[in-house]
Amino acid sequence: MFLLAGETTGIYYFFSKFDGNFMQFLATQFTHHAWHGLHFWDLIQPFFMFIVGVSIPFAVANRIKKGDSTKTITLHALKRSFLLLFFGWALYCIEPGKIEWHFQNVLAQLSVTYLIAFLLRNKSFSFQLIFTLVILLLIDLAYRYFPVEGFNHPWVCYENLGAWVNNKIEGVQRASEWATLNAVSTTAHTVWGLMCGKLLMSDKPVAAKIRGLLLAGTAALIIGYSLDFLNITPIIKKIATSSFVFASGGWAILVLCLFYWLIDVKQLFATGTNMFKIVGMNSIFIYLFFSVGGSEVLGRIFIPFARSLFSWAGDLTVDFVAIVAVWSALWYICYWLYKNKVFVKI
Repeated sequence: MFLLAGETTGIYYFFSKFDGNFMQFLATQFTHHAWHGLHFWDLIQPFFMFIVGVSIPFAVANRIKKGDSTKTITLHALKRSFLLLFFGWALYCIEPGKIEWHFQNVLAQLSVTYLIAFLLRNKSFSFQLIFTLVILLLIDLAYRYFPVEGFNHPWVCYENLGAWVNNKIEGVQRASEWATLNAVSTTAHTVWGLMCGKLLMSDKPVAAKIRGLLLAGTAALIIGYSLDFLNITPIIKKIATSSFVFASGGWAILVLCLFYWLIDVKQLFATGTNMFKIVGMNSIFIYLFFSVGGSEVLGRIFIPFARSLFSWAGDLTVDFVAIVAVWSALWYICYWLYKNKVFVKI
């Protein structure tokens, strides 16, 4: 979430203004891949989908501990799913000034994947795994064998099943290259997160948990990159191909394993308050804040000061100072809320 806030300040575009291989590499990695391939920035949304799944068994256990019934917990999950969808759709209304039924952003997709993972929370490990593999196989086959002329080229932009579904939903000839159907494929991310969360909550030894996460993450990476390398299914985030889901899911599992080892096992960063935790405690609020133009408003406040104080150092310096000021202000808003124990939850 901290990195997403940074994107709205223009910091990653700022990298592209510099010559040199390293800065250009950074600028590239903080943008989505145009189509076939994988950049670091393409992993952000899968990480969100995944970590929501990880949180489900912890959240449910906490509610049970407080005395909530199964009915109450289920109703809360349904309410949360509805609010995620509402906020996801609401964000799409701002620019066009009308309601547009999109599922492309992370909140709208989470409304689907979260609810499915929640409903599967008590199923066996085998059932959850087979469920995700089946939906990935079915969506892969659906893309390959979709029979509508002009949309029967599975891995071609605007000429695939995802594009056809987008066009039908939005009632236009050419809609977004980002597929609404991604909510189907990325359900695997959230269910895999659920499985990893249950593993971490289990009574298994620490070594067994780390070994399980390492094996699962490595296996997913091998499958994802092999499908791409062997020209079976290309890695394409914008239509969430099965190879993309495996590869990004593998990275998510390995990152979880790393931080589990650092924080829970080695007790690094386990105590005290760190800057990322402060943002994470109000992730929904800050996401909505900068998505509705909060960063632009802050920019209009700070840019005149940056220009007045640092114009002597050149335009790049002015831009950098303004960017850092806006990013810092976004963080400070989260800090103020955290300090005053104000947490926006759904």
